[in-house]
Amino acid sequence: MILYLFCLCFFPLIDAETDEIVSAINSGSFTLRTGFTEIQSDHEIEWRFGSRRTLINAAEKVNLLPIFRDRLLIQRETGDLTITNITNEHTGVYELSIVSGQKELQKKLIVTVYAPVPVPVITRYSPQCSSLSSSAAVASKTVLLCSVLNVSHVTLSWYKENSLLSNISVSDLSISLSLPLEVEHQDENTYSCVVNNPVSQQTKHLDIDQLCQKCSDCDNRCQKEL
Repeated sequence: MILYLFCLCFFPLIDAETDEIVSAINSGSFTLRTGFTEIQSDHEIEWRFGSRRTLINAAEKVNLLPIFRDRLLIQRETGDLTITNITNEHTGVYELSIVSGQKELQKKLIVTVYAPVPVPVITRYSPQCSSLSSSAAVASKTVLLCSVLNVSHVTLSWYKENSLLSNISVSDLSISLSLPLEVEHQDENTYSCVVNNPVSQQTKHLDIDQLCQKCSDCDNRCQKEL
């Protein structure tokens, strides 16, 4: 009876249907954790991957999937699995099974590998002069575009100081994103463009004075045409 109570306390029941979400950065590493601080010698641990539930922590590595060769580290005390030098191929479902006598713990972990986001680029948007309503509007305001190329699973945002002004997100397609912002040439507020995904973030700060100097010739030319 005492042994039964001990096993029940050490081996808590975990809902096998509850998935754990893990985000990882490309070329980095991630660790899948069993949740234990110590694994007993009679516990049998299996880590499996993918729809075929391929065993990836077997002692014999001859038939190990190529994407895991020389990348696996098993923590002996806890059974935690670390995978290094990861790529998009390591995205998928991992399953943990720990067997002790008649009891079994099962756990599912869903891993997504993301590329680090690039630094966004801020440029001036130059519409046709004929579309502008007045020379005053041309001289006092400019429209800026913050852009990132070939990204997926990111959010692109404009901030004024620490306040969010606007944002746009993309989920699973690799595309280019641009987000406009209209500012006064004499605006003294601090603006920044931020791109982020679940594992990385990049920020580009706006220098209004520098951009307005670059576009002054264009503004003068548009005013003459109007």
